[in-house]
Parts: sequence; C-alpha cells; structure tokens
Amino acid sequence: MTPPYPPLEPYETGMLDVGDGQSIYWEVSGNPDGKAAVALHGGPGGGSRPGRRRWFDPARYRLVQFDQRGCGRSTPHAGDLSTDLSTNTTHHLIADIERLREHLGIERWLVWGASWGVTLGLAYAERYPERVSEMILLSITMTRRADVRWFGHDVGRYFPEEWARFRAGVPEADRDGDLVAAYDRLLNGHHDPAIRLQAARDWVAWEDALLSLEEGYVTPNPCWSDERYRVAFARLVTHYFSHAAWLEEDELLRNASRLAGIPGVLIHGRLDLAGPADVAWQLAQAWRGAELHFVAGGHTGDAEMSRLQLEATDRFAPPPKQGSGRGD
Repeated sequence: MTPPYPPLEPYETGMLDVGDGQSIYWEVSGNPDGKAAVALHGGPGGGSRPGRRRWFDPARYRLVQFDQRGCGRSTPHAGDLSTDLSTNTTHHLIADIERLREHLGIERWLVWGASWGVTLGLAYAERYPERVSEMILLSITMTRRADVRWFGHDVGRYFPEEWARFRAGVPEADRDGDLVAAYDRLLNGHHDPAIRLQAARDWVAWEDALLSLEEGYVTPNPCWSDERYRVAFARLVTHYFSHAAWLEEDELLRNASRLAGIPGVLIHGRLDLAGPADVAWQLAQAWRGAELHFVAGGHTGDAEMSRLQLEATDRFAPPPKQGSGRGD
C-alpha cells in the first residue's frame, strides 16, 4: 500500500496569523504552477503528515497542508493544558481555510479530506462552493450527534470489555449519560492536571480499540507515546465531538445541494467501526454529483482505498507534461 510518488519536501512553509491569538502552520509542496489542492487532516487534532504529499503527482499539483488550530506546529498548542479552546470551532477553521487560500493567492482548489477532515471539508465547501473545484473524501464522517453517539456508545457492543473500561474512566455519576461530553468535561473543564492526563490516556485507548481490528494497526498507536500529541488530540476531539462540530443535525446533508457541479469521490470502508457505512451512503444520496466507492477495509483504509484515491487525484490533475511520471 505504498504511494507511487516519491517522498518530497515542501518548497514553502510559514505561519499565518488567523486572529484570536492563533497562528497556523502551513506548507506547500509539488509544482508551484500546478493545480492547487488542500488536504484537511483528521482528528480533530491529527495534524498534517509528510506521507500525504505522496498521493498527489508533484509535477501536476501544488499541494497545501496546514495544521488546524491547537495541533501540529500551530500555536497555541492544545497539548498545553492552559490553552483555551473557546476560539477553536468548526467555524473558526472554515475561516482559517479561506484566509490561507487568500494568503497563498489561490482562486480555486481541490479539497481532500479524511475522517474528521471530511466533516470540515464539507462544511467549508458548502460555505464557499465557488472556491472548490473537486473533492476527494475518505472515511466519511459528518460528526452529527447521532454519529458521536455511535462512536462513544453504540459501537461499544463490538468491544464490550474495552467499552467498560472507557465508561469507567468518567465519574460514576456520568456513566449512564453522554460519555463523550463527560470526557470533554474531564479534559477541558477539570482543574486537576493528573485527572486530565489520565482522561487523555483513557480516551486514546478507546480510539485504539475501535481501530484494533484493522490490518496493520498497532495497539497502542505509537503516536500516543508523545504526551503533548496525546493530550492535544484527546482535548480537541472531545471538544469538537461533544459540540457535534457546532453544526445543526443533518446540516451537511440539508446543504448538499450547494455542492452541485462539484465532482466528488467518496471512499469508505464497509468495516469502518468508527463510522458506519450508511453515513457515506446518506451523503451520496444527498450529493448527486458524487460517486461513492465502498471498499472492504475499515477506517484507516486498505489497498483498494489507496488505489481509488490515487486514481481520483490523477484523474483531476491537469494533463502531464512531457517527462513527468511516478517514482518507484
């Protein structure tokens, strides 16, 4: 499942002041004269990744990545327990994407998103459809209250032992209520650092459980060994999930008509326990211009998902110039 384009480094990087005391890290790789694309990372809090550059032909794409507020190299970082998250919402991130587009002088761009990046990408494209040329979305999420309920409660029927430990991580008075909201209160409302750090460990253990059946997934995920990353990830994801991404229920489906004329490729694993396949199906029904591909894998994808997303980026790229091509 190795991407066919060789590793490469960004040719330009920077920090963009987006207001509210926030600065986001951004980078651009590929061809400065190529087709513009922006990759929206998952999590929330997952951060940009060097390997993502390999899914876009560097001869034909100008790929933009950035770290969303509070994570990666953006500042202030949510791994610092003192960092306030009140100006870290979906609507702030949408505004950040637009500010970055304007800063880089891009008229329109392809939007790529995976997992949480799908929710953010859809919200952005429905707000600014004139700025989006195409969309490629993997492991579809819409972060509705029903989806968050599945993630924090219903899917526990597949992992009863792990879910019991996850439930035991919140105060006894909260165990029969909304567990995601309870973890948000522990991580973002509690004053005791030890309790907050333990809540982060318990949250990412549950994340691991949901992905533990997927091919090649290592438990615990090595990224959790970085406490700063672990804390930021847990704080951000519970902050966003407990507020259902500050979107009205089914808002993304109701507004899917705004995507008319934007070609879209949706790729989703039938065995994605973090987000059931009917979420992708519902989106495809509401967005008639999109093509939906189901693959046999789960949330982290498989070889078929990799092949399909590469086909999509190649299809949407401008014709190759003589001498361009994939690396080994």
